[in-house]
Amino acid sequence: MDYFAPTSLNDALALMASENLKIIAGGTDFFPTRAPAPLQQSLLDVTRIDELAGFGWTDDGLRIGAAVRWSDIAKADLPTCFAGLQAAAREVGSVQIQNSGTIVGNICNASPAADGMPPLLTLGAEVELAGPTGTRRLPVEDFVTGVRQIQLEPGELVTGVLIPRLPAHSCAAFEKLGSRKYLVISITMVAVVIGCDAAGRIDFARVAVGACSPVAKRLIALEEALIGQNPRQLMISDQHLAPLSPISDIRADAAYRIEAVAEQITRAIHKAADTDG
Repeated sequence: MDYFAPTSLNDALALMASENLKIIAGGTDFFPTRAPAPLQQSLLDVTRIDELAGFGWTDDGLRIGAAVRWSDIAKADLPTCFAGLQAAAREVGSVQIQNSGTIVGNICNASPAADGMPPLLTLGAEVELAGPTGTRRLPVEDFVTGVRQIQLEPGELVTGVLIPRLPAHSCAAFEKLGSRKYLVISITMVAVVIGCDAAGRIDFARVAVGACSPVAKRLIALEEALIGQNPRQLMISDQHLAPLSPISDIRADAAYRIEAVAEQITRAIHKAADTDG
């Protein structure tokens, strides 16, 4: 078993082509979930790769490098549409975990309760991938396909997250429900991005829910229904929440999760609308 920490993307791809490696980007999920046995597979740590570092604005939007940590996101100077993602960054485990865990590690772990997924869905995020045949882009919702399941080809790794420019007046919020404030797996969570017109009516809406289905989901029908509504007079029906399939477990039953999500959506929209106003 070997540990590799290359500083260039080409070196990382060359290593992946020559060895069977497990990719880690912070390791905050990898190590705690391991069985108490010696490591058999060599590790590739991508957090020191230059091309995976930092933030970069282009004409199309923002690129967040795969090695960017949650604490970096929480402290970054970003437009108001990123407030939901930044709020999630401040609730990913403890401060120590935020200082080590990365946004792409959170995506690739593909947990139904991954805090970063709902905000990224509301931002229309794509993952940027590099491999032996070149680079490609894939919407986050197409990349994460199930519990611990991602669309990663052999020899390929995620190099960044790409977020298109959203309307300048859009604002965001994130709501997380757990049994305590920190170091908790979400019972439910909601992210929203909304914009309001001069009359105070919603003219842009994105809503996503996590921990209530195998993968986080956008509620497209609800988004469409929100257009033209007053944020303080919301009409959320059971039909709007129909795409969700929450489970009953030790933390909460399915009916409670649905009830909680409806309240979280209302709270998040109110919070985002207050920011916009």
